[in-house]
Amino acid sequence: MAAIRKRKNGSYEIRVSCGYGVDGKQHNQYRSYYPEPGMTPRQIEREVNKMAVLFEEECMRGQITSAIKFQRFAEQWFEEYAKINLRPTSYARMKQLTKRVYPALGHKRIDKITARDIQRFITDMMINGRNETTGKPLSRKTAVHHLSFISDVFTYAIRMGMLSDNPCRRVFVPKQEQLEKEIFTLDEVRTLFANLENEPMKYQLYLMLAIYSGFRRSEMLGLEWKDIDFENDLIHVRRTSQYTAEKGIYTDTTKTRSSKRVSKMPVIIMDLLRRFRTEQAIEARRLGTKWVENDRLFTKWNGEPMNPQTPFEWLKGYCGRVGVPFKNIHSLRHLHASLLIFEGVDVVAVSADMGHSVVGTTLNLYSHMFQEARARNCEAITNALKFAHQPAECVKYDVQNRGGEQFGT
Repeated sequence: MAAIRKRKNGSYEIRVSCGYGVDGKQHNQYRSYYPEPGMTPRQIEREVNKMAVLFEEECMRGQITSAIKFQRFAEQWFEEYAKINLRPTSYARMKQLTKRVYPALGHKRIDKITARDIQRFITDMMINGRNETTGKPLSRKTAVHHLSFISDVFTYAIRMGMLSDNPCRRVFVPKQEQLEKEIFTLDEVRTLFANLENEPMKYQLYLMLAIYSGFRRSEMLGLEWKDIDFENDLIHVRRTSQYTAEKGIYTDTTKTRSSKRVSKMPVIIMDLLRRFRTEQAIEARRLGTKWVENDRLFTKWNGEPMNPQTPFEWLKGYCGRVGVPFKNIHSLRHLHASLLIFEGVDVVAVSADMGHSVVGTTLNLYSHMFQEARARNCEAITNALKFAHQPAECVKYDVQNRGGEQFGT
């Protein structure tokens, strides 16, 4: 219900409550009423009450609060909702998206933005947008992220009673030919491995562990020595190490519940871990009080957690030094997945190994690899049954010489 307060100058303040935000604070809208000269107190009371009722109805329909510009309301969403509910990395990524969204939609009233406005923005971004670092065309995934951000802001406006419709529901992201992921070839990996002995041991370990485990970069940097089971050759993924400009380097939970997992490691990795643990302990003793103890495997020179950008810069430089085309740091994880798939490991096992929350994620990311693997299944069946295309005499001879046990008898 609207509240009415008379001011000292004779005007009236009408206040309407629009509910509570996720921060627990009450959201109000205000309107002023100035009586006409010569009006009687009874006339003023009737008019101000009439205005209060109409104002309350307008607020309920979202006609007043929705007059706010998109950029201003999006910043309110960041402050009232995103900062509280999103992970710091997600919050930082959403902030990055405003660089393209605000110039296109920020100046428009949120109640005036149509599905057509948003569709034009998304389509233009996919046609003309370029990655700021590489200059390459933007991916469909990038467009989906931008649309998701805009939709989240509209959803919040609806929840606050400002709007009744989310135009993003009618916007589609144009399909795009899925490019094959950039993955190091086995020859390139052979070259990378062959020259590793000249690199610092922590980077030797990083490269080999990333390929053998398929861990995400944040999971690698979050590993602590207590996560290594030397007795059973196991590594437990329990946390991640993240970075945002606002928070710096900080420890966070894993990406999903399924990302908490245990991976079996080969002897070559466990031996390298033992050697590196010894080297790190020697370095810690040498530095004495300068060493910051936090149990992390991958650290800066003084034991503090390593910056996530450091492995990227090292790998880029190392590829240049040994003459291997640089892909990106995440390509090590893709390489791990591709090796599993091409060795015939089923999708459920690959998904669990990669820490994906649903199998569908694995299928979407590596669909072309699974298709190629299925093509080899066809070749395998053809080879197993090649006697079917031979003359009868040859078939009889082949079966007798191969033995029935190969056919399940």
